[in-house]
Amino acid sequence: MEKRTLISSKKEELIGILDHFNIQVDNPVSVLTQEMSKHFLQSKNEGDKYKFFLKATQLEQMKEDYSSIMKTKEKTRIQIDQGVERLQELKQDYCENKERYKSIGFVSEMRNQLEDLKHKMAWAVVGEIEKEIEPIKEGIRAEEGNTAKFAQKLEECQEKLKEAEEKYKAIQDRLIAVSEEAQVLHPQYVSLKADVQTKRKAVNEAEVFYNRSKTELKRLGKDDEQLRKQIEELKISANRVSDPEKLERQRKISYLREQLKAFRDEEIMLGQQVDQFHQAIYKCKEEHARLRREDTDAKQALEAKQKQLRELKDSKTNTLKRFGQHIPAFLEAVETAYKERRFRHKPIGPIGAFIHPKDAELTLAVEACLKGLVQAFCCDNHSDERTLQSLMPKYYPRGFRPQIIVNKFQNTVYDVRHRGVYHPEFPSVLTALEIDNAVVANCLIDVRGIETVLLIKSSRKAREVMQSNHPPKNCREAFTAEGDQVFHRRYYSSDYVRPKFLSKDVEADIRHLEKEIERKKAEITEHRQCLCSIDKKIRQNEDHLHSHQQHQKQLQIKIRTTNAEIGDLENTEEHQSVDIRTLEEEVEENKGKMESVKEEMEQQSRKLEELKNILQATEKKFEDMKEKIHQVEEIAGPVKDELNQADSEVDSCKRYLQHCEDKQKEHLACLKKHKELLVAKEKALEEKIAQAKQICSERIEVNRTLKSLDAEMNRLRERINSESNCHGNREEIIQQFRDAKERYEDANSKVRNLKKFINLLEEIMAQRFRIYHQFLRLLSLRCKLYFDHFLRIRACSGKILFDHKNEALSITIHPREEDRAALNDMRALSGGERSFSTVCFVLSLWSITESPFRCLDEFDVYMDMVNRRIAMDMILKVADSQHHRQFILLTPQTMSTLPVSSHIRILRMQDPERGQRTLNFRKRNDRAEDQ
Repeated sequence: MEKRTLISSKKEELIGILDHFNIQVDNPVSVLTQEMSKHFLQSKNEGDKYKFFLKATQLEQMKEDYSSIMKTKEKTRIQIDQGVERLQELKQDYCENKERYKSIGFVSEMRNQLEDLKHKMAWAVVGEIEKEIEPIKEGIRAEEGNTAKFAQKLEECQEKLKEAEEKYKAIQDRLIAVSEEAQVLHPQYVSLKADVQTKRKAVNEAEVFYNRSKTELKRLGKDDEQLRKQIEELKISANRVSDPEKLERQRKISYLREQLKAFRDEEIMLGQQVDQFHQAIYKCKEEHARLRREDTDAKQALEAKQKQLRELKDSKTNTLKRFGQHIPAFLEAVETAYKERRFRHKPIGPIGAFIHPKDAELTLAVEACLKGLVQAFCCDNHSDERTLQSLMPKYYPRGFRPQIIVNKFQNTVYDVRHRGVYHPEFPSVLTALEIDNAVVANCLIDVRGIETVLLIKSSRKAREVMQSNHPPKNCREAFTAEGDQVFHRRYYSSDYVRPKFLSKDVEADIRHLEKEIERKKAEITEHRQCLCSIDKKIRQNEDHLHSHQQHQKQLQIKIRTTNAEIGDLENTEEHQSVDIRTLEEEVEENKGKMESVKEEMEQQSRKLEELKNILQATEKKFEDMKEKIHQVEEIAGPVKDELNQADSEVDSCKRYLQHCEDKQKEHLACLKKHKELLVAKEKALEEKIAQAKQICSERIEVNRTLKSLDAEMNRLRERINSESNCHGNREEIIQQFRDAKERYEDANSKVRNLKKFINLLEEIMAQRFRIYHQFLRLLSLRCKLYFDHFLRIRACSGKILFDHKNEALSITIHPREEDRAALNDMRALSGGERSFSTVCFVLSLWSITESPFRCLDEFDVYMDMVNRRIAMDMILKVADSQHHRQFILLTPQTMSTLPVSSHIRILRMQDPERGQRTLNFRKRNDRAEDQ
């Protein structure tokens, strides 16, 4: 243990030190407790208030010093009288010593013994240093033995780090391979999708042509049947009609055939129009189905945004509802379970409730970095984790339960200065956040490594920092203001558009969501209008199709009727042979047409089947490709999770390696320090040996301690002096005479000087007394002005009245400017007004007093938010104007609203343990041993 030296135990020296540094321990303005300020404001005695003012401004000390000086002056007068009497005694002593003369002998034996003891003392010092060197050498040997253990441990850490990095690289290669596979499959997917649509369109067109040929074949079959009937009828009825009738019949037949040709041409045109209407209806139905799917997706998105809007509006009254409507009830259940002692330590969460981005523009980047950790909970041990999991099913649906992080709770944040990233322009996630709880900060450091992630607003700048050059030291990744993730050789775009949990401007989020909801509603309305328009178009096309089909049927009836009429007219005998031959030719021609149509139908049927098979094969390939892409995406998700876990393992190994290296450095530094101490001790030993040899050339073995040798030497010196005093000598008598003369002259001079000092002191004290009263009036005036100025900040008024003659001080307060009724009794004010008045009075006293620090205890306990804000602004303004002083404010209120400044430091005390009943004090000796 380090040897301690007592410098002084005198109160006068402590008071001198305090006076030198102007540290006023008992000054109520330097350290103003709540009880003292309360007693001051509730006191009705104006004399007590005046004494408080004198004590705060140190005027009381000046007054006491004046009284002390006057007492000293009286004591000095008494000393002068005593000095005159002492002069007579010194004069008599001087005369006696003048006549004394004795001689003494030389005590050689005792002087020889004293010289021998000096020799022993010199070598005893050498022995003591040698004893001190031995433990140091043993400690160095032990430390050198531990050096190998540290080196072995460091090698193990390096090996683990290498394995973790290899595992990370392997998983990274897997993820790159999966990503490349997905990128390769995507163009094939797009190509197959377009191919399926093309093949489906070709199949539909082939079906239309096939159906058209089928209809044509039916028509030709009916024509063939009618022609054969006509031929039979013509063969039966021959030569029964006269020539004029034949001519009329032939003319009518020609007219009917022209009409029949026109009907057939119109039928072909109607068939084409019917095909067009079929295609138009098919396309409209496809568009209708697509819009129906988009409408369903838009409705689901609208419901989600409306739910999010409700949660945001609820979060205006309870910020925890931003993390879910069930969170407040769940936290109450956790609190109840904690009170029932089901938890060893109360779980902390959700994590997002304890973190606040300093820059609002980086909120989206922080959420993109933390992802699901914003909703996670922290537990101290696995037992608490299991208890928390048992509470979750009642409040969280299955599959949506937040992550639970198990990490030993600590009251201090990890020191990450050696492993954290530092950039002069851009912050890390750790430095960009205000974290209310050290446990939350440590969990995010362990799980996400937020001290190694940079936040860069510009994506271009992020690419320059991370990819153009080597990334900054200890930097693994970076996030942009849009939430994009940037690695050394990779860049991932963000799926986030706006922050959901950490945004400070809830009103702006609500307005944005309301606009999104309006846009979605407009989109749904547009979809419905489009659906109505398409429905109307489908109905119109179906109506047109139906009318054309009816018209087509009517034309077919007309064609059949016309063919029948032509057949009836041609059933005459005149030119029977010609007509029959013509009809037979038509039959043959019709038969040929039927054969060609059948062949065309067979070709189209084969083509249709071929196209259907191709379409089916293409659709199968398309479905296989979709399934393959889905499988790749399913593989990529766990691989990403494994990559993040491996990344965390690498970070953990690096941190542990850094810890081991630091320990090794400390060990080597300690070993070096011990060796340097050994060298210094050996050097001191050599010096002491050289000194001892100068005193006594041969080494003497000494068994006695330095203390006993020194005591014996002192005893011998006293005896030598005693013997010399008894015998006396001429030199001593002369010396005693000179001493007596000097004492007499010195005392005479002091008496004269004290008389002069008394006269000068009376003049000085009269002048100082006048200056004291002038200084008192000036301080009183300044205190009044400052008090009135500080009260007016809160639209109040008041004044301080000093009665220096009767030593009284009274305070008058007007709570509002319009309320001119003065309140002389401070107890008539409200608690906030009394506290605010106390702050104003203390600030007034601060402005007229000097002290290296100021301390206020619970100054804002009884204030409302307005008074607290004004009082805090006043104190901060005064503190900002006095950087050479230290201001200490003790308050149970939260200080999170204070501005960020390098001059402000907030220390938050840990909450007391609820189950603790005793304080763990240790004895002073134990504490000294620890130190």
